[in-house]
Parts: sequence; structure tokens; C-alpha cells
Amino acid sequence: MTSITATNDVHPALRSDPQSVVRVIQWTLPLMLFAIVALYEGWEHVIVKGQSLTDIHLTGEVFFFGVLGPAAVFGALTYIRRLLAIQWSARVELERLNHELESRVAERTAVLEQRNGELARANFELQQLDQMKSDFVALVSHELRAPLTALNGGLELALQQTDSLPPAARRTLEVMMHESDRLTRFVQTILDLSRMEAGKLILTFGPVAAMPLLQHAVEIVMPDNRRSIHWDVPRNLPPLWADETYLEEIFRNLLRNADKYSPPDQPIHIAASVTGHCIELRVTDHGPGIPAEMQEHIFEQFYRGHRGENAPPGWGLGLHIARKLAEAQNGALRLHSPAHGNGAPGATFIVSVPVAESPDETSDG
Repeated sequence: MTSITATNDVHPALRSDPQSVVRVIQWTLPLMLFAIVALYEGWEHVIVKGQSLTDIHLTGEVFFFGVLGPAAVFGALTYIRRLLAIQWSARVELERLNHELESRVAERTAVLEQRNGELARANFELQQLDQMKSDFVALVSHELRAPLTALNGGLELALQQTDSLPPAARRTLEVMMHESDRLTRFVQTILDLSRMEAGKLILTFGPVAAMPLLQHAVEIVMPDNRRSIHWDVPRNLPPLWADETYLEEIFRNLLRNADKYSPPDQPIHIAASVTGHCIELRVTDHGPGIPAEMQEHIFEQFYRGHRGENAPPGWGLGLHIARKLAEAQNGALRLHSPAHGNGAPGATFIVSVPVAESPDETSDG
């Protein structure tokens, strides 16, 4: 017979084993039945009928009703008790497992809460470090703007009076002006990036004509017309709804990127078309293209697809800030490469910007 011992891990409601009640009934009920049958049969056969105790009818009925019947009851109760023992054992084991599971859950929850607290503290420290980094970068960039502005003004003034200078000095001034302008653009890029990360970049939205903006961006990036530009911009293109200054900054970055990676004798293609409620502006080059494994990283901060001594100069920020500025203007910037099927596969950068609403549509809304 299976015996169950309640442990301290078992719920108090399970410590009263019902088998003890069944065990008492298992022995008491057959004895009571035997006693009742023996007394009744003895009274009937001996006292009423006057038969002896060894009479075959008396002994037969006592054996049949007083022995076999209680024995059958005893056997049935034994089977029931065994079933109860199995059920009770399973119940006690289940309760023990539940108690153990609750203990483990409580333990893991406490560990998780501790880890969450540590993670929250680490995250807070990282946020503080990131804020300090942003503040430091913004401070340094802001402090560099004033001397760079003065330096650029002085160089521009000096370049206006180069007729009296030797060619070598003139060339030195031109290199200094180029590098100073490059450093100024870098400082402005860092400032814009810091403002965007801090959520402090102020955009002024309004209708923007695409063609004048694109032409001005080309004049700024390639003022000497050293590279041919193929235009495919419809005359009836509707205005865009964007911030004109930062939208032009996007195309300056894309044009610098195309000019940087395209061979000198290859043109840059600039196209535009209306797609739904957006205008898509595309800049396509004839450079080496961007491999598929690099395309998902090309817009990441400080990522550069071409490295080494022969790689074009750059900081890996142009495409990153261009996408950020496009998204800040409810637009998008995506890449398609290769753009051609020849030896210079090239890449196409597509900027999607919302179409400006017409006065009638604005008044209706």
C-alpha cells in the first residue's frame, strides 16, 4: 500500500490524508457486516428454528453472507484506497511542483527586477553621456563657426586681390579657401546632426519650386561646370512642400557624393516625376555602384563603403544626414544600385517629398 508523507512544501489543506478514513472503513465495514450476518443467522436458525450451530444451512448462509460479502466489500475498498493513494500522491506532487515553481518564479522575478534596475541605471548613465557628448560637440562646433567665418571672409577678400600675387601664393590661397569651406561644411553638418538628435532642428515648411532649387545646388557644388548635367525635370512639375534650405542641403550632399565617385568624363543625371501625392527627385551617377551587402549600411552614421588610401575624402555623414533631413520633412531617401548595366553600374538616390497643396485644396481643408 502506498504511504504518503506530507512535507513542509505541501499546502496545509493537503496534509489531511483521506486514506485514513478509507482505511478505517475498509476494516470496520466488513467486520460489522460479518457480525450482523452472524447474529441474524444465529438468531434465526438457533433460537427461532432450533437448529444447531453446525447446521449446514446456518454455516452456508454465514459463510456466503458473512464472509464472502464482507470480503468482496473489503476488496472493493482496498482498490478504492489504492486509487485514492495514487490520486493523493499525484496531488501532493503537483502541489509540491507548484510551490517549487512559485518559488523559482519569485526568485527569477527578483533577479529580473534587479537586472532591470541595473539596466535602467546604465541606460540613464548612457543618456547622460550621450547628452554630454551632444552638448560638447554642439559647443565645439558653435565655437568653431565664428573663427571659420572670419577666416573665410579674409580668404575671400585676399582672393579678390590675387592679381598682384605670385601664382604659387594664389594657388595656396585657393587651397586654403577650399579646405576652409570644407571644414565649414563639416562643422555645419555636425551642428545640424546634433540639433536633429536633440529634437531642436527648426524647419520652416512652404511651397518650393524644384528646378530653381536643383540648379542652385548644382551651382554651389560644381561652380566651375567641370561636369555635364543631364536634366529630366518636367516644366509643369508642381511645387514641393518642404523646408527649402534643408531640402537643398539634401541635394548638395547627393550631388557631392555623385561627383565624388563618378569618373570625370561621365555626366550626372537629375530627374523628377510625380508619384501619387509625392514628387520623386533622382540623382544618378556613373560610379562603381554600391554592393547589395553595403546598401543596408550606407545611410548609417560614419559608414563609408570605400576605405583606404585611394578612397575619396569624406566623413561618412553626408548620406546619413540627407536621409535624416528627408524624413524630418515627411519624405524619404532610398537607394537603387546598380543604375546602369555597363561597366560603371552607378547608383540612383531617390528623394520623395510631398506635393504642396494648391490654394483651392488648402481652403477646402
